[in-house]
Amino acid sequence: MPIELNGVKLSFVLDTGVSRPILFNLVNMDSLQIKNTERAYLRGLGSNGSIQAIKSKGNIIKIGEAIAVNRDVSMVFDPSINFTPRLGVPVHGIIGFDIFKDFVVEINYASKYIKLYKPEFFKPKTSSKWNRLSIEVINKKPYLKGKVRLSLEEIPVKLLMDTGSSDALWLFEGSKKNIKVSQEMYFNDFLGKGLSGPVYGTRSKVKSFSVASFTLDKVNVAFPDSIYLSIARNFKQRNGSISGYILKRFNIFFDYNGEQIWIKKNSNFKAPFYYNNSGITLEQRGYRVVKELKKKVATDGYGRKVEGGNINIELSDTYKYELKPSFEVVELRESSNAKVAGVMIGDIITSINNKPTSELTLQEVNKFFYNKKGTVLRIKVRRNKKDLSFRFKLDDVFKKKEPSN
Repeated sequence: MPIELNGVKLSFVLDTGVSRPILFNLVNMDSLQIKNTERAYLRGLGSNGSIQAIKSKGNIIKIGEAIAVNRDVSMVFDPSINFTPRLGVPVHGIIGFDIFKDFVVEINYASKYIKLYKPEFFKPKTSSKWNRLSIEVINKKPYLKGKVRLSLEEIPVKLLMDTGSSDALWLFEGSKKNIKVSQEMYFNDFLGKGLSGPVYGTRSKVKSFSVASFTLDKVNVAFPDSIYLSIARNFKQRNGSISGYILKRFNIFFDYNGEQIWIKKNSNFKAPFYYNNSGITLEQRGYRVVKELKKKVATDGYGRKVEGGNINIELSDTYKYELKPSFEVVELRESSNAKVAGVMIGDIITSINNKPTSELTLQEVNKFFYNKKGTVLRIKVRRNKKDLSFRFKLDDVFKKKEPSN
């Protein structure tokens, strides 16, 4: 979402899992007019310990027409903490509680917009399509009660609502007696990167997940290794997280002050839960020059464009050269069909199923990887100035359990 910080336009991830704004990927800090700074340390998911940051006071944050003054922000200068390559869009930071504490916040995943309502003017949803649920706001973060079915038994769980994560469910193994990884359906994997480093664990499926009157079947679940959860487990009653892959199936109103939300299922609700069955993880790394054919034009003998007539008309091909995002393979599951076919880390994917990636966003390319097992992919890559082609079927990840290197 677009945000102005001290008059500078930036792009932030709206993340209910953070208690104060955090900036990174900073190029020109002088323009931000940062003042009243002091050294600070931040700790998040991952096993690399605390990271050094700068805390600044007295900042002005503007979101649309809403203005918040005298706000604290933290700045991280570690270049490895950067969401832009994985998301394929510029991201300068993450923000959460500072927005939710002052407004009723509407997140419409289906139509892709966010609205802020002053609490005194917000009219609660009374239609039968909307479900009102109680939440708890603890340490500036929202927690929701739901139920998961891992085997025959339905288990009540308390989950952090985490709009900043793209997974579906995270469960903390052992946080309740029967919360444990299935021994029949699992594979080890890289789960993502937190502020304190990478997070690894085990992926599986739950038979169902329920919240209010809604039930979702065969939902993706990840069990992070405990070594990465020292911060997350500070709140002992927490059993895990509910994240974007589930939340995007609802339109949601958050009311932190009233400790309640309203949810209504949207057009995403029945979409199946797939994993990245290709074993390929991409990042947008820089740009590449692409030669594109322009539309044929009619010209006269002097090369001038002609709209009509029949004198000296010639149809000529013309080309243009443009800079397009470069999508690079940065992780590759060792047991994947893609690896066996010959795909390598460092390859630049230029075409997928005859569709040039120069015409696609990173999210659109990744959709090819999140498809059902057995789907055939034909990709072209650029490697050491050579163009190579590969064909492979998407994996059954639960039969190929080895982790990525």
